[in-house]
Amino acid sequence: MSDTFQTYQPSLQSPPDRAAAITPSDGTDLAAATRAINVSDPGYVKVTTVGGDTVTLYVAGGVTFPIRVARVWATGTTATEIVGLW
Repeated sequence: MSDTFQTYQPSLQSPPDRAAAITPSDGTDLAAATRAINVSDPGYVKVTTVGGDTVTLYVAGGVTFPIRVARVWATGTTATEIVGLW
């Protein structure tokens, strides 16, 4: 596959180039911090940010929500099919 932008330095303004399904957990941080999350079905997502803040956010389905997340909590999360982008 050809990648026209391969030689460009990525930044936080660049589109993410990695993605993985997230299984919410009350006891385990993500393997890699996200740059954004996306959900299939809208709802609340309880997260701990890379800065250490724990908050519950409403995320609309199909919308990429830019946030640097270290953990997605099972308790307090109602959104489904969560994908982390980085």
